[in-house]
Amino acid sequence: MWELFTHPSNIVFSISLSLMLMFAALELVLLFLGGGSQNLLDHFLTENSHQPDVSIDADSGVIAKVFDWLYLGRLPLFIWIIIFLTCYGLSGLIIQGMFEHFTGQLFSLWIISPACVFLCMPLVRYGAMLIYKILPQDESSAIFSEELIGRTATIVLGTAKPNSPAQAKVKDQHGYIHYVMVEPEDDDIFRQGQVVVLTQKTNIGFQATAA
Repeated sequence: MWELFTHPSNIVFSISLSLMLMFAALELVLLFLGGGSQNLLDHFLTENSHQPDVSIDADSGVIAKVFDWLYLGRLPLFIWIIIFLTCYGLSGLIIQGMFEHFTGQLFSLWIISPACVFLCMPLVRYGAMLIYKILPQDESSAIFSEELIGRTATIVLGTAKPNSPAQAKVKDQHGYIHYVMVEPEDDDIFRQGQVVVLTQKTNIGFQATAA
């Protein structure tokens, strides 16, 4: 097993699992200290939201649907990364181990590494779904509420345009953070890091105006 883990053809998967263990340990330390990685990442996103290279344009809504399918945004980003690294690393090693068992050979690193990115996505989705159901709802919530209307929200993922919402975070009256989909009420464009005011509910989230 150790030879499979350290084989050059599996180095990407070994690194993924090693990073997963490091990130998981860091998350436990942050939680033990009374904080968490989500606050750190939210602060990072807000501070760097003026940089155009970190903004994601979801013109057709396809990207937003893919992110939603993967539960990316419903979970704290740090935890989602841990889930991805775990699924990616394990799926790669399992496929390589089975292939070696039957053929005595291993897939080339350049073939199996990108292939596992796509092959592990269903595992990532179901893993994220399971963690989402376990985590307390004050960490991440996709529940829309009329009580959020009138509150300010911050765009955290994507660029919001009419009929093309982006993801935003908003704090309710109890101090809980909700992640909602937001689109402009008028012909405005809301970019990552911009603060908006939620004005009314829609079928998928909220409309908003610039704060």
